[in-house]
Amino acid sequence: MALTPDPDRERLRRTFDDAAGAYDRSRPGYPAALFYDLAELAGIGAGARVLEIGLGTGQLTIPLAERGCQIVGIELGRELAAIARRKLARFPLVTVVTASFEDWPLPTQPFDAVVAATSFHWIDPAIRVVKAADALRPGGSLAIVGNDHVAGGSADFFEEVQACYEHWDPSTPPGLHLSEPADIPLDSEEVDGSGRFGPVVFRRHEWDATYSTSEYIDLLSTYSGHRALPADARDGLLACIADLIKSRHGGQITKRYQTELRIAHRRQEAVTSRRAAAAP
Repeated sequence: MALTPDPDRERLRRTFDDAAGAYDRSRPGYPAALFYDLAELAGIGAGARVLEIGLGTGQLTIPLAERGCQIVGIELGRELAAIARRKLARFPLVTVVTASFEDWPLPTQPFDAVVAATSFHWIDPAIRVVKAADALRPGGSLAIVGNDHVAGGSADFFEEVQACYEHWDPSTPPGLHLSEPADIPLDSEEVDGSGRFGPVVFRRHEWDATYSTSEYIDLLSTYSGHRALPADARDGLLACIADLIKSRHGGQITKRYQTELRIAHRRQEAVTSRRAAAAP
């Protein structure tokens, strides 16, 4: 039985489309090591049939397409999907569909892999794992990718910038600090609890991205929490951050990311609800 939709999640996940151009310019890609992991652990390589949930403007899709994958990408935002189609037009094995994953009817032919890069948490938790399993062949892979902002990079800046957030965004916890990578727990409870997948395997990679003042403000303007602020608070916050980068950090800061990959394989004995319902 589906849960009542979370209105905050529904509202926030639709904010990205309003900043599609900035999203395409500024959202980070993924480290090369991730794609070796996807090949090794999930069998995602030339000829693999891949369903990507929430492809944005193709940050993960393009490297997979370059590796010869056959991809169906689902994207809720019309503007994001339009940019993705333009960028992926040179890949005949890639199809971009504008839809929500929750409402999109699964095709008859199952996929070898389902991939969600920084998007899985936006999908209805009552649906996402079960429907991902339904989309896969037995033994197929669910690959969930996330980017966490962790301690490192321009550490002084990220300490100082909390004053901007505490002033302009009242929901900011006082004295907030970035987590050390090792302190972020490995969480497989949702996938394990579904009973549809085998054990979850984790891989993590740390890497840095350097931003000019304008590039960093462009990036922040795509974050759902920033976009959800009242316009005057958002403008004040971004101006405060821009002034801090320019005046105290030479117009440039470095942000450290930890990319996490969770891989699980659909159990061979699992019978999808979709195919069971179709049985005589």
